[in-house]
This record gives sequence, structure tokens and C-alpha cells, in this order.
Amino acid sequence: MAFTVEAADCIAGMALLLSGYATWITLKFNKRQQSLIESQEKLNNLLLEKESNEAENSKKADLGASFIKLGSNKYRLKIWNKGTACATHVRIEFPEENNILIQSEIDEKFPLEMLETYQSVELIAGVHMGTKRKHAIRLIWSDASGENHQKVVYPTL
Repeated sequence: MAFTVEAADCIAGMALLLSGYATWITLKFNKRQQSLIESQEKLNNLLLEKESNEAENSKKADLGASFIKLGSNKYRLKIWNKGTACATHVRIEFPEENNILIQSEIDEKFPLEMLETYQSVELIAGVHMGTKRKHAIRLIWSDASGENHQKVVYPTL
């Protein structure tokens, strides 16, 4: 029994090899395609998270306070809103003691009904030789994202 190879057998063998190579290339391409799809899905999720955070932050007010000097011996406490939303029902409290701001002026201006973005309010500060340099001030406000947000700031002279 002799085994003879004919032209048809060679063509069939070559077709089998070519088919195997094409299958291997297709599997390799599908792996790369799947990797690309996964990374694209991760990017889409990150974009959605970023957009939702931006939408959430657009509803928030961010209050701050600092002392400003207006000459040789005049100081003011400036409270401002640097957030993107309007702050409402703004209140001010002193966790320690208030020995620098005039209470009657605080009572006149606070609670502040509304503090728009980049708007500020100033309070006269009575600075003297015995005044400590750092003061704790609690700012309390409401905005579109919720009520009773608090922030303790430590403005210094």
C-alpha cells in the first residue's frame, strides 16, 4: 500500500492550513476587539460619573470667610459664596467665643436670606491689642442640594 499525494491533496492541505491561520488571526482580532470594548465601556462609565458629579456640584454653594484689612487699623470679616449655586438661610456661629465682631451687626445681617454666587457680605471687626489672631467660625447654609450644610473656617488676622 503506497501512499500517493496528488495535487488535490496538496490543495486541500493548503486550504486546511490557510483556514487554521485565518481562524487564529480571527481569534486574536476578537481578543483585541473585546479589550477595546472593555476600555471603551470603562471610559463611558468614567464620563457618566464625571457628568453626574458636575451636575451635583452645580447645585452646591461653597461659603468661605477671611479677614481683610482696610487701612492701618480697620478690619472686616468677609463671607463669600464661591460655589455655583445660590446659598440660602445663611447663618453664622462661633464654636469658641466671639470677641472680635459686633453682635448688633451680626444680628442685623444674619440670618442672610440669600447669598448669590460670588456675592459677599462684610462685618466690621473690632481688632485691638489683645485680640487673638485665629478665630473659628461656623457657616451654616442651605442650597439646591440640601439643607444645613456646615463648614468651619479659621480666618486669621
